[in-house]
Amino acid sequence: MYILNPVNKPYLLNEIYESNFYKLFQLMPNLTQIQYSAAALLHGNPTLYLKLLNRSPYTLTIELTHCFNHKNEELFEPAMKIQVYLDAKSVEVLNKPKPNNHSTTMAIKPSAEDILNNKWNSNYFLEKWLNHCIASGYKFHPEKFKKQTARSGA
Repeated sequence: MYILNPVNKPYLLNEIYESNFYKLFQLMPNLTQIQYSAAALLHGNPTLYLKLLNRSPYTLTIELTHCFNHKNEELFEPAMKIQVYLDAKSVEVLNKPKPNNHSTTMAIKPSAEDILNNKWNSNYFLEKWLNHCIASGYKFHPEKFKKQTARSGA
């Protein structure tokens, strides 16, 4: 898989944080009004779930995931935990990176470069995933807000 490795990651990462904020609000214009969770249905495609994990005056913590049905089992992927900074108009992926076979240093003590690379990879992935969801026609609607979803145990 090709990995984009820009020279000026800190600057571009900030651009992605801001861009993803507006993309998230394009999927769900009333995001600040969510009380529990919401689902976006698109015929023939996996359901997109959004779950509110935490709310404070200036931030929301949400989980965004698709639900895939595979062999009569539900698989929730990528299950991204996202911090929404309402005052700064930016979002950041909070998931801890999964260890890879190339770096044993992440298990010991990550370097600043490792942290930056992991932030870049996860937030760049979110950008591409949000682009896909928007292009596919997913949209959360206020009337679809629910107190619980099929994922209430998650």
